[in-house]
Amino acid sequence: MRIDIVAVGRLKKGPEAALVADYLDRFARTGRSLGFPAVTVHEVEDRRGGGMAAEAELLARAIPAGAALVVLDERGAQPTSPEFAARLAGFRDAARDLCLVIGGADGLEAGLRDRAEWQISFGRMVWPHLLVRVMLAEQLYRAATILAGSPYHRA
Repeated sequence: MRIDIVAVGRLKKGPEAALVADYLDRFARTGRSLGFPAVTVHEVEDRRGGGMAAEAELLARAIPAGAALVVLDERGAQPTSPEFAARLAGFRDAARDLCLVIGGADGLEAGLRDRAEWQISFGRMVWPHLLVRVMLAEQLYRAATILAGSPYHRA
């Protein structure tokens, strides 16, 4: 199994980058004994200003072939943390690579959203895509702790 996060935008040094790194390190440590690999982050950037269509093309090129595609989108389902953990375990148990995609400031192009096996949202509010990356990293760590039976997640 392989887990990739493919995101629009470059995360510069700062609090968001520090949080993403911290949560992904925690996930790697906790997830190792559960059969999860470390997460690889791929950043894409449309320097020509082509909008969502150009971003979708860059994202599509970065998605590993055959990976289960999960996109973060405000219109997506709103799973609980235990439901997210169960889905993550399901991908692991099926030995499927997983690619989690975060769009840019304008969201994801419809064609890319429609290709996804699962569209998820972190609530009905719209979040800056850099904060979504932090929230996703934290949820990955939380999922690993749920699956490990750790007290981090208080249900």
